[in-house]
Amino acid sequence: MTQHRGKTGPDANVTADDVATAAGVSRWTVNRAFKKDASISPRTRDKVMEAAQTLGYVPDLRAASLASDRSNLVALLVDDFANPHKLVMMERLTRILRKHGWDTLLVNTLDRDDTGHALLNASQRRVDAVILIGIQFDDETLAAAQHARRFRKLIIFARTSQNPDTISIAVDDVAAMTEIADYVRARGYRRPFFLAGPRTVSAHLSRKETFLSRWKAHFGTEPESAEVPAYDPILAEAVVTEVLGNRPRSEMPDVLVCENDALAIGAVDVIRHKLGLRIPEDIAVTGFDDVPQCRSPNYRLTTYRQPLTEMAEYLVEVLESSEERDFDRAFTGCLVPRESA
Repeated sequence: MTQHRGKTGPDANVTADDVATAAGVSRWTVNRAFKKDASISPRTRDKVMEAAQTLGYVPDLRAASLASDRSNLVALLVDDFANPHKLVMMERLTRILRKHGWDTLLVNTLDRDDTGHALLNASQRRVDAVILIGIQFDDETLAAAQHARRFRKLIIFARTSQNPDTISIAVDDVAAMTEIADYVRARGYRRPFFLAGPRTVSAHLSRKETFLSRWKAHFGTEPESAEVPAYDPILAEAVVTEVLGNRPRSEMPDVLVCENDALAIGAVDVIRHKLGLRIPEDIAVTGFDDVPQCRSPNYRLTTYRQPLTEMAEYLVEVLESSEERDFDRAFTGCLVPRESA
C-alpha cells in the first residue's frame, strides 16, 4: 500500500482521491468499493477499505446521490403510534430495507393537518419514495403531494388506496375477513358485534364492510357495530364500556370481532375487569394483525397474521424497479386461532 501523508485528524477533509493514492488504485475503483454489488475483486475491495479506515474516510452519501439518479433513501410517514402493530411494521420494514441497502427517514405525522406538510417536506429531502403507514391520508393530501413531489413513488403500506397515483401494498382484507367470519360462524357464535376503527376515504380498510356483508349473507341480519376514533386500546376501552356497560346479560353479544389487535386488547380488558365476564365463555374476542401481545397469557387472542416479511420484500422490489406498471398487490395472511374465540 502506498505511504500516505498529510491529512490526519478528525477535521481533515479526506477525499476519495486520498484513499485512491493510499491504496494505489484509481478514484473510480474507490467509488466502486463502496457500492453494493459493484464489480470489484475482494482483494482490491479489502485494500481500499483498509486505506479508508486508516485515513478515516467516509463516503459523502449526499454527493453520491447528486451524481446518481437515486438516493436509496425513503421517507416513512407514520401516525397512530398507540397501535402496537405500527412498531412491528416499522421494525420489519426498516430491517428489510436496510438489508437491501435502503435507508429510512422516519417522520411522525402528528395529525391530519401536519400530513400534507410532512409530505412536502419529504419531497425536499431528495427521497426516492414516500411510504405512508397510517390513517390520516385523504385524497386532498395525496393530491397535494403528487402536485409538488420530487420523489418517484408514493406507496400506501398495509392499506389499500383507490388513488391512481399511489401504489398499495396490503393484505387482502376481503379474503381475511371472510375467513374470520366463517371461523366465527363455524364456532357457533350467533350474536357478533363488530368493533371498527376510524373510517377513512383514500387509505382504506375493508374489514368492517366485508364482515357485515358476509354475516348478513348467511343469516339475513346485519350485526351491530361501533367505531373507535383511533387504533388505541384506551379509546377502545371507552367505546366498549359505553356500548356494553349497561346491557343486561341476555342482550350481550357472544363475540366481539375487532378490526385490529389494539381494539381487541382494549375490549378484552373491559370484558374481564369492568364487566366481570369470562373470555371466551361469556364473550369471545377476535383481533387482526397478531401483535406480540396476542401471545401473552393475558390475551391469547385469536387473530389474523399479516405476511409482513413478504410484503416488505415486495416493497423493495417496487422501489428498485424502473418499470411503469401497476404495482398494487394484495397479500394473503393466515388465521391464528387461540383461546379467546
